[in-house]
Parts: sequence; C-alpha cells; structure tokens
Amino acid sequence: MKFGTVAIIGRSNVGKSTLLNHLLGEKIAIVSSKPQTTRTRIMGLVHVEGAQIAFLDTPGLHKPEHLLNRRMVRTAVETLEEADLLYMLMEATSMPGPGDLTAIKYMKEALARRSRPVILVVTKIDLVNRHKLLPLLERYGTLFAWTEIVPVSAMRDDNIDRLLAVTVPYLPSGDGAYGDDVVTDQTMRTLAAEMIREKVLQETEEEVPHAVAVEIDAFIEEGKLAKIQATILVERETQKGILIGKQGERLKAIGTQARIDMEQLFGMKVFLELWVKVRKSWRENEQTLVQLGY
Repeated sequence: MKFGTVAIIGRSNVGKSTLLNHLLGEKIAIVSSKPQTTRTRIMGLVHVEGAQIAFLDTPGLHKPEHLLNRRMVRTAVETLEEADLLYMLMEATSMPGPGDLTAIKYMKEALARRSRPVILVVTKIDLVNRHKLLPLLERYGTLFAWTEIVPVSAMRDDNIDRLLAVTVPYLPSGDGAYGDDVVTDQTMRTLAAEMIREKVLQETEEEVPHAVAVEIDAFIEEGKLAKIQATILVERETQKGILIGKQGERLKAIGTQARIDMEQLFGMKVFLELWVKVRKSWRENEQTLVQLGY
C-alpha cells in the first residue's frame, strides 16, 4: 500500500483546479478564467489500486501585490514544501513565460531544502496541434530535470489515467490516512462560500473578481434542507452596485447558479440568501483575512 501527498503547483490560471476536479471525478475546487481564483490549499483524495493519493490544489505562484496575495503565495509555498511529490503545471498553448519561470524559481528553492520527485504536467493539449507539441515538450524539458513529463487534457480526460499510473511508484509506502468515503477536507460551509465566489467570478469583470470575498453567516441543516445566509464583501460602493445589478438581477443570477451547484454537490435542497456589503481595503486587513480563513 502507498500513501502520499501531491502538491499541484504552477502560475496562476494554468488549470490546477480543473485538473484536481478531473482527478477526483467531481467538482470540489472552483474554476474560472480569472487569474488567482484559488486562494487557499484544497485537498482532494483519490483512491486507486494499491494507493491513496492526497492531491493539494494551491494558489498560483505569482508576484503578490496585496496582503491577501502574499498570504496566497505563502500558502502555495508551504504546501509544496510539505508534499511528497510535486506536479508542476504548464500550458501546451504557449512557450514558458515569466509566470512559469517565477513558479519554477519557487519550486527550485523548495527542492534545494528537500529533494522530491517532480512531474511536469503539460495541460490543455486539446487546444494545440499534436505536431507542435513535441517541440514544446522539448523546450520545457530544458528548464529542469523533470522526473516525468506527462501531457494531459483535463477537459477531455486525456492521459489522466496515465498520470495517476506514473505517480503511484513515486509515493511513499504506507497505509492510507483517510477513510474510503473521504473525498476532501473542505467543509460544506467552505464549499458553499467558494461556489458563491465562483459565480461572482463568472458574472463580473475587471477589478471586481479580485475584490470579492464571501462570508457564510449561517448554515443550518434541517433534514434534507440546508438554509444558508451569506455576505459577499467588496471594497467599494461601485463594486457593490455592479454585483447587485439592475433591480438586483445580477445578484439573483449569482444566487441561483450557486444554489444549483450546492444542491448537486450536497445532495439536498438549498435555500440561499445573499447580501452585498462594502468593507474597504479588506485585502490589506489582517483581522479580516483571518476571519475569512486566508
């Protein structure tokens, strides 16, 4: 039996959460086209023959601007420091850029302190012509002495089984640390907050997605019904107006979409109430970040 932790690392918006969801076969990490979507470490557990693998999704490694971003990068670095094995994700759609090189720099610093296997996972191969893939893989191969290189498409499930098969031999020996029915360490409250934030990311543009956080004010289970009250925090009145929308239409759409996702994941009916409040400069406020779990 083998058991180990695998940190999924890389620059922002490279497909880490999408990969985690496809490895698990269900959605526990929110996904959007906006950079820095993931703000905390998210554990997802995969059970394969002879092994239990705890995958750790991480915030993107980037140059931080706010206290929130510095905490996000610190979380990613701490996660890659503790993991038994690393997946470094890079996209097949472009040659390595400054963001990828920044992520590799963080990785090399951690490996200098403790060596571990590193698998380069080249994502989004469904978006490129297969003839162009080989030169790209050769270029990526010059950046580091990768333990393995596995090109994948999470959206099409291409090579996901191979990625798991390649991973298992590098895991430490040991019994699984979790029960067979465990999928994640995320609580229902946390999952609910993240689902709401995902819908905000999908419904808004420009500075609004980065200035948003979600607090769960109440989460009450009554049989097969969950009553949830949540507050969406923004930093400015203009952002609040954008989120609410004309006659409350945007906020209603966010709530409806989030509720549908919650009902599917939780397996129960959900009654969801949302409010929007302004909390100026919350991304720079230590106390607020702690309250929000960042």
